[in-house]
Amino acid sequence: MSILIILKLVGALALLIYGMKVMSEALQKMAGSQLRHILGAMTTNRITGMLTGTFITTAVQSSTATTVMTVSFVNAGLLTLAQAISVIMGANIGTTFTAWIMSAGFSFNMTSVVWPVFLVAIILIYTKRYRYVGDFLFGVSFMFFSLGILSMTGKEMDLAHNEALIKFFASFNPDSYLTIIIFVLIGTILTCIVQSSAALMAITMVLCTGGVLPIYLGIALVMGENIGTTLTANLAALTANTQARRAAFAHLFFNCFGVFWVMCVFYWFVDMACSLVGINPSSGNLDPVRLSFALAAFHTMFNVTNTFILIWFIPQIERLACMIIKPKKNDEEEEFRLRFIQAGIMATPELSLFEAQKEITSFAERIQRMFGMVRDLLHEKDITNFNKLYSRIEKYEDISDNMEIEIAKYLNGVSDAHLSDETKAKVRSMMRQITEIESIGDSCYNIARTIHRKSEQKEDFTEEQYQHIHQMFELTDDSLTQMNLLFNGHKDRMDAHLSFNIENEINNYRNQLRNQNISDINEHKYTYEMGTLYMDIITECEKLGDYVVNVVEARLGLRQK
Repeated sequence: MSILIILKLVGALALLIYGMKVMSEALQKMAGSQLRHILGAMTTNRITGMLTGTFITTAVQSSTATTVMTVSFVNAGLLTLAQAISVIMGANIGTTFTAWIMSAGFSFNMTSVVWPVFLVAIILIYTKRYRYVGDFLFGVSFMFFSLGILSMTGKEMDLAHNEALIKFFASFNPDSYLTIIIFVLIGTILTCIVQSSAALMAITMVLCTGGVLPIYLGIALVMGENIGTTLTANLAALTANTQARRAAFAHLFFNCFGVFWVMCVFYWFVDMACSLVGINPSSGNLDPVRLSFALAAFHTMFNVTNTFILIWFIPQIERLACMIIKPKKNDEEEEFRLRFIQAGIMATPELSLFEAQKEITSFAERIQRMFGMVRDLLHEKDITNFNKLYSRIEKYEDISDNMEIEIAKYLNGVSDAHLSDETKAKVRSMMRQITEIESIGDSCYNIARTIHRKSEQKEDFTEEQYQHIHQMFELTDDSLTQMNLLFNGHKDRMDAHLSFNIENEINNYRNQLRNQNISDINEHKYTYEMGTLYMDIITECEKLGDYVVNVVEARLGLRQK
C-alpha cells in the first residue's frame, strides 16, 4: 500500500507540472505578440521594467518564459542588460503568485469541481476559435486536480503519525542556523534534480500541512528552491552568448543575495511573514490550512523585499555581471555562431519565431558581407592575399549551409507544437527566406569560383569588362542593401517595388551585356574563354538578384512568381 501511495504522489506531481505547463503555454498563445510589445514599450526605467516583469509573469504563470523573452530582447539590442535585470526582478515577484494558487489548492479540495471544467475545456479545444481558452482551462483543471490528489495523498499517508518521518525531521533542530543552511542546500539540490520549483513547493506544502516538517525547515526548503531554479537557467545559458549568460548570472545573484541577507535575520523575518496569515511558528499546534498560506506569504515577502533592496543597485549588478562573465576571446568564432537561437532554450512558438526572425536577419547581413568579399576578390592582385580571401569566402559558404540547416531544424521544432494558422504561415515564410538566402550564398561562391578560374588564366579581363562587372556588382549590392533594410525595418512601411525595380535594372543590364559580349568576341576584343568567364559572373549576379526578390516576397508574404 505504501508503494501505491508513493506512486500516487509522484503521479500527482507529474500532473501538476503538466497542468502548469499547459496553462502557461495557453496564456502565452492567447496573448501572442502583445507580450513582446508590452515588454518593449514598458521598460523605460527600472521601476516600469520591474512592474512589467511582474505583470507578464503573473499573466503567463512562467518566469522562464519572461526570462527567455527578456534575453531575446537583449540579444536583439532592444533592451539593455540593466533593463533586463529589472524585468527579471519583476519576474521573481510574479512567480510567487503560483505559490498562492497552490495554497488555495491545498486549502480547498477542488477535485469534484474540476470535472465539468474538464468537459468544457475539451469542447473548447475542438473549436478553432476558442481552443486556447480550452487549453488554459484544461491546464488549470489538471493543476487543481493534482493539488487535490496531493492533499488527499498526504492525509492517506497519515504523516502526523508516521514515526519514521517524524523521527527523521525531529533529528534536526529547527532553532539551529546549521540546520537551516542544510535544508537550504537540500532545497537547492532537489530543485536542480527535479527541474521544477513548483513540484518542490508542492512537496514542501504536503510535509508542512501534514505536521511532520516544521515551518522553519519548510521555509528553508523554499529558499533553496529559489536558488535551484536559477541554477537551471544558468546551466541552460552555458551554450548561449555573453549577454544571455550575464542575464542568467544576474538572476542567480539576485536570489543568492536574498538568501544571504534573510539568513542574517531568518527567525525574525519568518515570524513576521507568518504573522501576516495569523501564524506564530513558535506555538505548538498550527492550523494546516494556514501553513500553506504561510509558505506563500514568505515566498512573496522574500522576493518583494529583495527586489526593493536591489532595484536601486541595478547599475552595480550590471557591472558585476560584466566583470565576471567575460566575452569569449575568439571573437571570430562567436561571430559565426547562431546569435539569437540558443540550444536548450525553447520558448512558446511566438517567442521562438521572434528569435528565428532575428537569426534570419543576421543571416542576411552575413550574406551581404560575403558578397563584399567577392567584390574585393575581383581586384585583389597579390596571390597570398587572394588565396586567403578566397578561403574565407569558402568558409562563409560552409557557414551559410550550416545556418540554413540549423535555423530549419529550429523552425521544424517549433512546427511540432500546436500552431495557429497565422503562425504556420510565418514558419513557411521563414523556411522560404532561409532557402533563398542560402541560394544567394551559393551565387556568391559561384562568382568567387569564376574569379578564381580567371586568376589561373594568363589573360585578364579588359578595362571595359571590369567597368561592366563593377556596375553589375553595384546594382547587386544595392538589391542586397534593400533586402537588409526590409529585415531591419518595419515591413509594413517598406516598399517592395524598390527591390523589383533594381531586379529589372539587373535583368536589362544583363541582356545588354550579353548582346555586347557576342559583338566583342566577334571583333576579337578578347578571347571566347574570357568572354565565357565574364558572362558567368554577369549571369550569376542576375540569378543572385532573383534570389533577393524571392526573399523580399517571402518576408512580405507575397506570392512567388
